Amino acid sequence: MHKMLGSIGIALVMLGVDASELPLPDGMPVFEAEIMTTFATFDARQAVAVDADAFYAVNNFRVTRHDKRSGEPQLQWDGVSDETGPLIHLDSGMVHEGRLYAAHSNYPLWPMSSSIEIWDTATMAHVASHSFGIQLGSMTWIDRHEGYWWGGFGNYDKVQDGQDHPYGETRFSQVVKMDDAFRILEQWSLPAALYPRLTPMSNSGGSWGADGYLYLTGHDYPEIYVMRPPVTGGTLEWVATVHVPGLNGQGIAWDRTIAEPVLWGILKSRSEVYRIHMPKIDMPPKSQTGLIRQPADFAK
Repeated sequence: MHKMLGSIGIALVMLGVDASELPLPDGMPVFEAEIMTTFATFDARQAVAVDADAFYAVNNFRVTRHDKRSGEPQLQWDGVSDETGPLIHLDSGMVHEGRLYAAHSNYPLWPMSSSIEIWDTATMAHVASHSFGIQLGSMTWIDRHEGYWWGGFGNYDKVQDGQDHPYGETRFSQVVKMDDAFRILEQWSLPAALYPRLTPMSNSGGSWGADGYLYLTGHDYPEIYVMRPPVTGGTLEWVATVHVPGLNGQGIAWDRTIAEPVLWGILKSRSEVYRIHMPKIDMPPKSQTGLIRQPADFAK
């Protein structure tokens, strides 16, 4: 079941109002999700990743493996950063074939640079790194879908300390599709109607569902944005919004080891990890664009 919410005025976003007071596109379906389990942790400040036996709480420069059922911490990789490197801002992660992949950037330093950092989940040893250097912004999430890597590069309207201009501008945030060598094959902008829900921050998390939709989060609101690539053009199509009480954006991860529709997320302010039962999203298929005309009917 879902409900429809209408528009009430975009100017409220700059006043620090909650998400329920922000406008949604007319006719946007809004679904409700349910938090099934809450785990208290000490590291869930950026994201959570999950596999068959464990979840992984991600901090700026630490990753802690927890038992998936009890929540007990098992093993930790600690980068022991003093905010000068080498790792200073880990973000969303995911597990693929026994390895944990996490997006990393030098946020809030300028110019922005990004990398993908990789750990062995059995030993929590750091085993590999792929650098993007200075490219599209700060990498905020990484995922695997249909034989390709996908990721998000955040840009921000926030003016960082010691800087005199926005940190890239939120409207330049992008979602990218990559090959096995992390070479960017395609890239998409986010819908302009989504910007008020992201500014002054950006898209913080992303994870592909088994239903074929891409689920994105912002930085602050208890919402997940359901997206799909467009039939034409370079902007993702925003098809629905999922409200998750208690969530505040950040990194998310679908549990692909079970048939039940379960997504994992965090509440940054309390370092809590959530196991979330997600609603079924069943939107009409994408329609083809344009018309096919016979010669007698050609537009003049």
